Amino acid sequence: MVNDFVTGKLACPRAERIIPNIRRLARAARGAGVPVIYVNDAHLPTDFELKVWGPHSMQGTPGGEVIPALKARRGDSVLEKRTYSAFFETSLDTLLRSFRAENLVIVGLHTNICARHTSADAFFRGYHPVIPEDGVESFTEDAHRDGLDYIKTNYLGEITATSELARTWR
Repeated sequence: MVNDFVTGKLACPRAERIIPNIRRLARAARGAGVPVIYVNDAHLPTDFELKVWGPHSMQGTPGGEVIPALKARRGDSVLEKRTYSAFFETSLDTLLRSFRAENLVIVGLHTNICARHTSADAFFRGYHPVIPEDGVESFTEDAHRDGLDYIKTNYLGEITATSELARTWR
């Protein structure tokens, strides 16, 4: 949920509807002692993903910053990624194992790209991907639905709602 994906170079107008849901979910997680981890695009000029999407969310630029409504808080973990999966060449797996995590709740943009690839890598590492359908979004409704279906079918992803997850953390 960085500036370039919400209002910038690769703006997704549909992102606006998930911001309040993600904010409430993060607040509930923090209140219950559930770790909140940000893994955001922070591209370098040599990143191969830029061949597909052009320069976006470049490391150290305003476009690569998390939107103000969802800024990290004290105690949250913040990692940088260079491509779709939050696991690829990051320390996410090590961090999750330090928390003894079994489930991985994935929110943000885009359901059919980053959420899908992160779900794959989570599944391959033995984590259970949990996707609140009102906490992820894509450029189109079809892409959003296709992403959810793919995650559910191929990675045994649990499709739920942010309100359901928040309720379990009370």
